[in-house]
Amino acid sequence: MKRNRRVKIVATLGPASSEPDIIRRLFEAGADVFRINMSHASGDKLTELVRAIRKIEADMGRPIGILVDLQGPKLRVGEFTDERAELPEGSVFQFDVDKSPGNAQRVHLPHPEIFEAVEPGHSLILDDGKLRMTVREASKESITAEVVVGGPLASRKGISLPDTVLPFGAMTEKDRADLEQAVNLGADWIGLSFVQRGDDVAEARKLSRGRVAIMTKVEKPAAIEHLDAILEQSDGLMVARGDLGVEMPLESVPGLQKRITRACRNSGKPVVVATQMLESMISAPVPTRAEVSDVATAVYDGADAVMLSAESAAGQYPIEAVATMDSIAIEVERDENYGRIVHSQQITPEATGADAISAAAHNIAETLNLAAIVCYTGSGSTGQRAARERPRQPIVALTPIASTGRRLAVVWGLHCVLTSDAEDLDEMVDKACRIAYREGFASRGQRVIVSAGVPLGTPGATNMLRVAFVGENETENI
Repeated sequence: MKRNRRVKIVATLGPASSEPDIIRRLFEAGADVFRINMSHASGDKLTELVRAIRKIEADMGRPIGILVDLQGPKLRVGEFTDERAELPEGSVFQFDVDKSPGNAQRVHLPHPEIFEAVEPGHSLILDDGKLRMTVREASKESITAEVVVGGPLASRKGISLPDTVLPFGAMTEKDRADLEQAVNLGADWIGLSFVQRGDDVAEARKLSRGRVAIMTKVEKPAAIEHLDAILEQSDGLMVARGDLGVEMPLESVPGLQKRITRACRNSGKPVVVATQMLESMISAPVPTRAEVSDVATAVYDGADAVMLSAESAAGQYPIEAVATMDSIAIEVERDENYGRIVHSQQITPEATGADAISAAAHNIAETLNLAAIVCYTGSGSTGQRAARERPRQPIVALTPIASTGRRLAVVWGLHCVLTSDAEDLDEMVDKACRIAYREGFASRGQRVIVSAGVPLGTPGATNMLRVAFVGENETENI
């Protein structure tokens, strides 16, 4: 199934989209990767969804990516006597280690790590930003804070500490168990929450042992401070704008989105822009004009993928939300200014043969007005390098490894096809031409450029380019 756009779509599965027929329709509407949120899914549900997706993948004959998003540590306040308390602006409120139910003056905070790390002057954000406080005093047993933005605070509501680096990693015991199950089921990406530093990603990488790609969610101020180290340890990043907008000033999020997108593009790693992209479509069949512009901005920025969360997981119009995102992306990429905007960011190839080959393939394809770029890739790195160039021509990525094709489903512009390795150079070129023709990317008489590694099948050895004509016999032996 050929997509008419380069940016990919990630759709979150949930109560509104757990049935196999709905998942199939989401794929047909434009979803390239399915996200399973372990904050809401059980182990049994994860197994059920993965099996359903793989069945659809087999029926459709196209690799589909699966992103399993780990819950991460959840910081919450304790219980209140009447389930909630009203905290007026300017009042003083205390968090402590006393497990008894709270009131308008205090509440239990069941996270001793917070008491160890917080300092006077630090901000506390509660209930997704509805309440804000500033710490006045802190000890190992209590935190006294002034209420800056007041309101009702209910039992078990979340607490965020944007100024505080907490002394624990990004993974809980539940996350470790979920990761192991996801890997055993054949998930392609793991979404890592609550990352503060590069070492948090290193822990997940050690546990996964290279069996799954790591997509780090950038959602905390500390992650912004350590962005380079986090990106180095990660296989891709997600701009988690919801939590990022809670813990940082809202007006800073658009600039951070561009910064993260450019950093990933420069490193040749995929970036997903997420949260509230078509939020109104949870309950409405059409988006707002502002939401359409928001999606378009991410596409113009050169993001690899845009993501739907509650819109497809719990909304009333999950199919329509995917179809709407698909149509927005197609229209943006048709804009005559799209190419100039995407290429306004200068990408300097690294001093490697593979990077030089990918840059050359882009230049040759542009100069000769070729129909497509076809690259053989085993590990996926050649495909990612080709995508990093953001060429005008479609990129057909040929791989004999199913897991590689699935992982590349989130990468900008890559149309992945599973095929066996060629026996020699002539067969390699012939196969590339046949598949480009079969998949609808080249017609008879047009030319394509083929990149591969010689000797064939050698990982990370991309060192060859060949310009080839798509001949009259391309329909034979497909």
